[in-house]
Amino acid sequence: MKQVMVSDYLFLLTGIACAAFGGELFVRGTSGVAAVLRIAPSIVAVTVSAFATSSPELSVAINSGLVDKSSLSLGDALGSNIVNISIVLGTALLISGIPVGSEVLKRDAPVAILAPVLTTILLIDGVIDRLEGVFMLAIFAAWMATTVTQALKNRAPSNGKVTVSDRVLPWVQVAGGLVLLVAAGRLIVISTTGIASDFGIDDFIIGATLVAFGTSVPELASTVLAKLKGHDDIGVGTVLGSNIFNSLFIVAVAAIIRPIRVPLTEVAPALFFGVLSLLVAVPRRGTGWVRRRQGVLLVLMYSVYVMTLFFFSR
Repeated sequence: MKQVMVSDYLFLLTGIACAAFGGELFVRGTSGVAAVLRIAPSIVAVTVSAFATSSPELSVAINSGLVDKSSLSLGDALGSNIVNISIVLGTALLISGIPVGSEVLKRDAPVAILAPVLTTILLIDGVIDRLEGVFMLAIFAAWMATTVTQALKNRAPSNGKVTVSDRVLPWVQVAGGLVLLVAAGRLIVISTTGIASDFGIDDFIIGATLVAFGTSVPELASTVLAKLKGHDDIGVGTVLGSNIFNSLFIVAVAAIIRPIRVPLTEVAPALFFGVLSLLVAVPRRGTGWVRRRQGVLLVLMYSVYVMTLFFFSR
């Protein structure tokens, strides 16, 4: 057991190192890509970056659907959404408050809040079938089309020649950073699951907390580093975009591959806390800022969520 635990801790340290270095590359690359494309960094974050950082959840969705365990992908997606808001955004807010642009509030925040509500409605009969999955995918496509259209409409004018190096380097940084971030998530999932098993923690609790946390490591690293570098729009965009991808695209893919069958009562805590955390994170009316005290509340809410999961799993 000692040998297994040593390797688990080595994986954990390696994962943390990958997250730190990958997050640094990712934030630099995202800012560079936005400059090259002449669009707001938040647009890159809410689309390209959010999709890439949700790749661990997409992998879970495809693999679990192929082995007739689509409910696993639903649990991972919902759990990751809560981690994204409560831990990822909450941790960034503990550093300082975050300004949120009006376009994000009008375009992205409502979709992120309504997505888990839609999931709740579709699960009333205990199943999300293929047709409902296609419906969710259509909503996602409409949101994505709106986002891309606005980005193209609001492109900044060109300010001179851009060298080939200036065009290529940001994409290389984004790709390299994302590879390291995804690797970090995988290493942290493996290590924390092994450590928890060695201490006899229940498998359900491991999956709903540690695995969901591990697959959210890309968002955590990129958001915190973006905050430290003053790129708040990148962090907020990545978190909201990732939640939308998880709730509409990834759950839809899982349902289309194999209908998701799970009692509503089983996922009710995750759905409830998912909506509640988003409502807590919305800027107060007229301010445009998410305050540090909201971050404290979000982190505390995650603790309540974990205890609720433990209670329901007994």
